[in-house]
Amino acid sequence: MRRYSQRNNLATLSEINVTPLLDLAFVLLIIFMITTPLLESSMSLVIPSSTTPNPPVNASQVQTISIDRSDTIKFNNQVVDLETLTARLSELKRANAHVAVVIRPDRELPVQKLVALMDALQRAEITKVGIATKAEAK
Repeated sequence: MRRYSQRNNLATLSEINVTPLLDLAFVLLIIFMITTPLLESSMSLVIPSSTTPNPPVNASQVQTISIDRSDTIKFNNQVVDLETLTARLSELKRANAHVAVVIRPDRELPVQKLVALMDALQRAEITKVGIATKAEAK
């Protein structure tokens, strides 16, 4: 009978191959490295809702502002600058509290110009604002 044969069996059990374990750890690390930036850039939005219906807007209360990519602003088809537009919108708001404005921006318009126009509407305290868009043909 061999007594040392029992020790050889125990010696081979202590040499566990860790290569598959390391491969699994690296695969999990790569998966987490790829998915973590996607999770951080997401944004959770809670869309507000209201139980009261919006009052109907008369066509006479709707004013149109058009702006093209060269920063030409037209208020009801009359060319104006931003300061004049703000003054006219303030007068309209004082005359009619329920005035509504539709903005018709050019497709190539830089976003900053649209934001400047919306700032003018905010200074005039006009809250009923819409942006006209064109439906894409399928």
